[in-house]
Amino acid sequence: MFRRRKPRASSPPPTGVSLQNAFDRRAVILGSMQAGVGLLLVGRMAYLGVAENERWEVLSESNRVNLALIPPRRGAIVDRYGTPLAANRADFRVDLIPERMGDARERSLEMLAKVLKLSDTEMTDLRDRIEQSTGFQTVEVASNLDYDRFAAISVRLPDMPGVVAQRGYTRNYPTGPAVGHLLGYVGTADREEYEAEGKDPLLVTPGFKIGKDGLEQQFEQRLRGEPGARRTEVTASGRIVRELETREDTPGAPLRLTIDAALQDYAARRLGPESGAVVVMDTVTGDLLAMASMPSFDPNSFSDGIGRVEYSMLNENERKPLLDKTLRSLYPPGSTVKPGVAMALMKAGIDPDESVYCGGGLQVGNRYFRCWKRGGHGQVDMAKGIYQSCDTYFYYFAQRSGMEPITAMLKRLGMGQEYPLPFIDQFYGTVPGPEWLKEKYGREWQAYDTVNSTIGQGYMLISPLQQCVMAARIAMGREVMPRIVQSDDVPEFQSLGFPQENIDYVRQAMSDVVNGPGTAGRAKLPIEDVLLAGKTGTAQVVGLNYSDGKSGTWKYRDHGHFMCFAPFDNPRYACAVTIQHGGGSGAAYPVARDVLTFLYDPDKALEMLHALERQWGGTAQQRLSAQYRAAAAAAGETLPPGGGSAPGTVAAARRGEPIQGSAETRASESYFNASAQDDGSTTGGANPRGGATSSTATPAPTPAPTSSPTAAPTAGTTD
Repeated sequence: MFRRRKPRASSPPPTGVSLQNAFDRRAVILGSMQAGVGLLLVGRMAYLGVAENERWEVLSESNRVNLALIPPRRGAIVDRYGTPLAANRADFRVDLIPERMGDARERSLEMLAKVLKLSDTEMTDLRDRIEQSTGFQTVEVASNLDYDRFAAISVRLPDMPGVVAQRGYTRNYPTGPAVGHLLGYVGTADREEYEAEGKDPLLVTPGFKIGKDGLEQQFEQRLRGEPGARRTEVTASGRIVRELETREDTPGAPLRLTIDAALQDYAARRLGPESGAVVVMDTVTGDLLAMASMPSFDPNSFSDGIGRVEYSMLNENERKPLLDKTLRSLYPPGSTVKPGVAMALMKAGIDPDESVYCGGGLQVGNRYFRCWKRGGHGQVDMAKGIYQSCDTYFYYFAQRSGMEPITAMLKRLGMGQEYPLPFIDQFYGTVPGPEWLKEKYGREWQAYDTVNSTIGQGYMLISPLQQCVMAARIAMGREVMPRIVQSDDVPEFQSLGFPQENIDYVRQAMSDVVNGPGTAGRAKLPIEDVLLAGKTGTAQVVGLNYSDGKSGTWKYRDHGHFMCFAPFDNPRYACAVTIQHGGGSGAAYPVARDVLTFLYDPDKALEMLHALERQWGGTAQQRLSAQYRAAAAAAGETLPPGGGSAPGTVAAARRGEPIQGSAETRASESYFNASAQDDGSTTGGANPRGGATSSTATPAPTPAPTSSPTAAPTAGTTD
């Protein structure tokens, strides 16, 4: 059943020769393998040392040398005389980059709070900014540091990954709220801006900021400049050993505006606690000299990284300090359209001497439209219709001419027009007419639409800028076009084709508004031989069943308007003032009077302003700071000493100097000397002229006063 397996033949025992042959074979194989590995290593080393020498040299150098961009200094924004409206202030600052902090974030934040002595409010705001930022985005911790705190942070940098301490430049707006809406502000780039510029590393460089609003944003490329670079030798932990090479940055180009910094500051402050706007322009060149909107915000706060308490305070304010009222607010113009309507009536062939009887109103169809003066004006011609602002006159004659010529004339005078200005938004308002109404609402124009529109109510809307342009065009009879960027060219504005006698007639009637039996007697300039011509306007907001328009709830009060030009017989300046819910034109024309007085006699105007500011509780900057401190206290937050004030403002006050670009820089030495003798102090508690370096250039040539100012007359009635 089973086979027996044949036994294998036994191998012969190995001999010395066979063993030697086997060893040789194995040695050759191993040697070949070792040689191959050696050749590979040598080849790789040769490749790295020769072919990729440059690459590894760069990597090696990057471990030893740190290359950092130097943010370029932003170009200054200056006024027509070279006075800075926005400049750069050298300071020590600390920033952090969240994505580089890693697990050491909380430890680093605690150390920053301890060394920099950050308040609870500042730490809360810092944490909010970190949470809202993207990983790459630089977050500002503190700026304007003294050297001791800066040095204390610098020596601790190896223990705080992601924290950057450097000496740089911070954007500074000397007059703060006075230029907030005009210039805008700067801030760190967000993700959308970073990606839109191709992830330019400059945008995430600590300390670099871009324009976020206003002219800062519109002229970003001009103001930005070119970055520099710095090479430093560092240790493995990142500590700087020595500086190897520095290439300086190229500052951005300056931007020169037509604005008069001192006038801008005065106009903003003269608005006081009211909500409104002031626009002043040169009627010869179209230069915008002032564009003030109040209440406002301090652009220094936004540029430094505004906190949640301050932002909430601004955002929740019913007077809307974040809204530019010169360009982005529209109001019914009220009776300020009447000079333009009068021009349209004359063009339509209506004799200005023809009159109508005003008994307090006019029946139009089945409705009775009242004049603002319930007792009536009696017999009224065109001139009286303007200087007494008689609604009945315009009710009657506008029906004879029809709405089309009125609409066409008001558009020629600048209403409903968007001007070639470098602003992000311009609201151009509404000049209604039959075609517009049909297209907008699909109904036919009625007689009552004409009656409402001819006194600046109904659908008609205008911005303060347009109102100022309208005053300039009526004064000059030319298509005056506003401009904001300074130019040496004097433009030649096209004639509007108005007969000179029509222009003279309306000018005289507007002069009588102020200097005759008109509605704005208190607007008369306290300057001898300089007459102001203007037109009041009161725009109703709600029906009389809600409010009488002059008192009660703020949002139900009438808007107040005043547009004017001076000198009456040789116009050089046009001005428009709007007081939102001011209760009527009586709130607007005193502001215009004082603003134009400042152009002729700064001392006189400042005397009036300082008296008012003592009643209001300080300047616009001081009141804004007080509001911030109150809001912080209400929120249970604590602020450091001086919290809520722009660093430039605080520094100027400590030196006893006027704030650069403020209205006080235009005043004479005798004004402050007289003030000190009268009450022993000035508005700032020290001589504001001491050590002043700001421009004291005078405005564009105007007829100067020849003797002491005359007293203003008693108040006239208002429409």
